Amino acid sequence: MDTSRLRRQTELSTFIRVSRQPLVRQSAMISRGLGPMVAHTVSSAFLVPPKELRAPTRRNAQTARARQVAMYLAHVGFGLTYSEAGLLFGRDRTTVAHACRLVEDRRNDPGFDVSLDCLEQTLRARVDGIFGAVAA
Repeated sequence: MDTSRLRRQTELSTFIRVSRQPLVRQSAMISRGLGPMVAHTVSSAFLVPPKELRAPTRRNAQTARARQVAMYLAHVGFGLTYSEAGLLFGRDRTTVAHACRLVEDRRNDPGFDVSLDCLEQTLRARVDGIFGAVAA
């Protein structure tokens, strides 16, 4: 088996799935597994490079929006605290809280809401797919 795939499976196996509740995370998983997965998924949807989501400056509006969505999904979709989500993207917990408020406000737009649901489902499917490989 490919060593990088095995390493990824090992890292992702630190998640514990509890019924239909958000995935519970372990601290080692935050920076090595979930962060890159969220960054790559969101960056491909917003057509921005994944490394831009961790850039120390705001960058352009498109990148800032993508980062806000990524932080929102890490917090709401995976149950990370504001501080943990901030660590994934090199931001403070207050920045994550602000991003979550902005994204929640934008969810009133039906098109944005559907897009966000699709992103969350994609991330969940990726995590579940890796779990299936680990469990087998």
